[in-house]
Amino acid sequence: MYQFSGKLKTFSLALIIIGVIGTAFSFYSGSQKTIEDAKHVIEASHNVGHGSSHEETAVHKDVADLENHTAKADTHVAADAHDTSSDKEHAEHELHVLHQLQNRPWSAFYVALFFSLGITLLVLAFYAIQRVAQVGWSILILRVMEAITANLLPTSIIMLVVIVASVMHLNHIFPWMAEGTVDPTSDNYDAIIDGKSGWMNATGFLIRSIAYLLIWNAYRFFIRRSSIKEDTANDGNKTYKKNFTASVVFLFLFMITESMMSWDWIMGLDPHWFSTLFGWYVLATLLVSALTVIAFFTIYFRSKGALPGVNDSHIHDLAKFMFGFSVFWTYLWFSQFMLIWYADIPEETTYFVMRFSEYKLPFLGMVVMNFVFPILLLLNSDFKSKPWFIFIGGFVILVGHYVDVFIMVMPSTVGSQWYFGIPEMSAICFFVGLLIFTTLRSFSKVSPIPAGNPFLKESEHFHYYNIEHSDEEGSTDHH
Repeated sequence: MYQFSGKLKTFSLALIIIGVIGTAFSFYSGSQKTIEDAKHVIEASHNVGHGSSHEETAVHKDVADLENHTAKADTHVAADAHDTSSDKEHAEHELHVLHQLQNRPWSAFYVALFFSLGITLLVLAFYAIQRVAQVGWSILILRVMEAITANLLPTSIIMLVVIVASVMHLNHIFPWMAEGTVDPTSDNYDAIIDGKSGWMNATGFLIRSIAYLLIWNAYRFFIRRSSIKEDTANDGNKTYKKNFTASVVFLFLFMITESMMSWDWIMGLDPHWFSTLFGWYVLATLLVSALTVIAFFTIYFRSKGALPGVNDSHIHDLAKFMFGFSVFWTYLWFSQFMLIWYADIPEETTYFVMRFSEYKLPFLGMVVMNFVFPILLLLNSDFKSKPWFIFIGGFVILVGHYVDVFIMVMPSTVGSQWYFGIPEMSAICFFVGLLIFTTLRSFSKVSPIPAGNPFLKESEHFHYYNIEHSDEEGSTDHH
């Protein structure tokens, strides 16, 4: 049995406490923002000139359209300083910038929350895939995956709180929830959002979100309890077959709810934009991250002697999955970007115009971290069995895909009012600490070996096929 050490427990709790304090400070600072702060930001933007500051691009606007709009407004003001419509436009822009400033702590927290919840969910899905595929190699690390999914319940509760806060208008991260967007008599009326109101309405959004979280947590609760029962069950594999059936049902529901969740929780931040590839794209970025987290914890538990049956072949296969799905993510990223760029339809290109204009460094850096670096580091077969190589590659992958989620969320919620500081670091500390604490605590509670699984012996004797070795030895034997 693995013992959750006092040092690690203290370390994880310290991360959680630091995260809570930093996040509370960020929310307090954000709540103190006033219209005067927005005016100062706009004034500073004009002082440095267009295109040289982060404070000049508004959320949900094509950059070129915004510049044309500003130029027209400036000309109009010069012609008639007392024009009422111009004053109204300035007031709306100031309010818009104020909402961006107030959104930042919410958005920073939301990025880390979605990333943590998404990783945990995809670990659960990968676990279910192992059961449905009835594979043998991964049986020895099933308990590692089960332990990681202990993070699902607390992150689900936090996500539900954020969603309820959004529905109650305590933040402005979902612009379609603003007052008057579906009221034709309102100055805030948005015909595009009104056309999507059958899906984009607060009641449906809340009900769907609760349904996603309930389905995922119900499967996790059932499979964890039944997996432990499987160890001592003497029922002719009936418990194992029951777990197989439950995993089949879950995977069916998961593929539906994951896509819908991506539309609601991420694509809903840009209500004028849509992509039919987006659900797969989000799946890919979370799956690569989930596999990396599984590899990290497996290597750690193995180093502590808790997984004596895990050998280099198991680590090698995890690294192969990390490498393979990094390529898959790149394929989806390029497919989505290339098709939108080539078609050059304004309502589609605006998504990438904002990201390339105001987020160029993280946008391009993300591609390097998520594709180029894993290719160079994990392409060599020998490196896939070396824990320190996997840690280096995995760390870059996790940072790269955090930036990927950051790029999905921030341009839509804070526009150009972004930088990396206390809100972002605090949220990362909180959810990293929570993941470490829940995983290690869960893993220490049960036997690390799923003794009742009928494929256990196959996993204990698993070895990958090494072509170089077989050429030297003249043998092609592998298990």
